[in-house]
Amino acid sequence: MTADLPDITLIIPTRQRPEQLAGCLASLRSLDYPREHLQVIVVDDGSDPPVKSVVMPYQGHLPLELVVQSGAGPAAARNRGAEAARGEFLAFTDDDCRPAADWLLRLAERLMRSPERAVGGLTLNALPENIYSSASQMLIDHLYAYYNRDPENATFLTSSNLALSRSLFRQVGGLNPNYLRAAGEDRELCDRWLQRGWKMTFASEAVVYHRHSLTLGSFWRQHWTYGRGAWHYRLDRAARERGPVRVEPPRFYTRLLARPFTTHQPPGRCVALVTLLTLTQVANAAGFLFEALLGGSRRRSEAEQHPET
Repeated sequence: MTADLPDITLIIPTRQRPEQLAGCLASLRSLDYPREHLQVIVVDDGSDPPVKSVVMPYQGHLPLELVVQSGAGPAAARNRGAEAARGEFLAFTDDDCRPAADWLLRLAERLMRSPERAVGGLTLNALPENIYSSASQMLIDHLYAYYNRDPENATFLTSSNLALSRSLFRQVGGLNPNYLRAAGEDRELCDRWLQRGWKMTFASEAVVYHRHSLTLGSFWRQHWTYGRGAWHYRLDRAARERGPVRVEPPRFYTRLLARPFTTHQPPGRCVALVTLLTLTQVANAAGFLFEALLGGSRRRSEAEQHPET
């Protein structure tokens, strides 16, 4: 079995989160994947102080390498890791994630059966006591349920739990480095992947646990940033002549707001989750509008500086 497993390079971008990174690396020590088929690359995206002191204690336990770049964003960090990768396949997760022990094995099984597919796994909230983290994860769960109703014809996978061929990742152009924040870059990659006629699979057996502690303020900023990324995704999609982004029907939103009541939680918590899920949509719309206005202002400024002659 071991000899048949593919070589996989696991890429983890990080910036200014040494404690989260240490927790992620500690969890990787339990990965049930042969070390001779594994390469782990941490890409430090301009942390101050650098994360070398965090990475070094784990280099004796993992085939671990550190790559450093200067604050170019998570999309560029993942691309930088892919450039240094030796594995036949790439796997991506985040520094605040804790993969299950069999995570890479489950992904590898899927990739060996269909090496031309992108495969995304299931992400679970590891902080259920944090209602803001719970609401954010509930939104992702809803998006996966909605866009991946047929797991063999998935249309939305996140970069926190994703694996794909290294050569195909390069062919498709990698992640768009113009996305300087963690917002929309994975959605845009999925859209380019599908535009080529390639397929994606949602593999619910490949699990990572997400430990992203949120407050009301950071919850708002997260979804406001997602809205900003959505505006850029809309422009990039139009530039590729993919047509306008579809406006989801009312049932998309009614099912989102009904989701807390399907989770067997106390009524008061369900009401709080509904309120926060509503807030995600308000924040998203506000971020989208902000970026649209900012983009329009930039275009007007450029036109004034370079008038047509």
